[in-house]
Amino acid sequence: MARPRQSSGNSKRSSAEWTRREEETDPMRIAFVRVIESLKSGEVVSYGDVAERAGYPRRHRAVGQLLGASVDALPWWRVVYNDGRLPPVNPSLQDARLVEEGVTLVRLKVTRSPRGRFAN
Repeated sequence: MARPRQSSGNSKRSSAEWTRREEETDPMRIAFVRVIESLKSGEVVSYGDVAERAGYPRRHRAVGQLLGASVDALPWWRVVYNDGRLPPVNPSLQDARLVEEGVTLVRLKVTRSPRGRFAN
């Protein structure tokens, strides 16, 4: 699953513009964006969880594509692989953001979170 990279400032359009344009035409992406935007601090879910909550089960790869293109317009760091592993793009940045939200990780894998799939 691709995950967004930090914006270099060279993008032709901002991630917010991209998200708005896609929302206007794609109901699946609208649903994904709503689910991702609703994630609270410390809530960690999988790509599959996002797809399921949005009403599009088994479309986890589409969630990854959306997050990969959104840069920082969405809280991408709250979405991980099903088993808690962080995807290979920007894992140290994702780790740092999750730790700030009270999430416990061991070797780039979520072991506990205040909310979501890994809550105890």
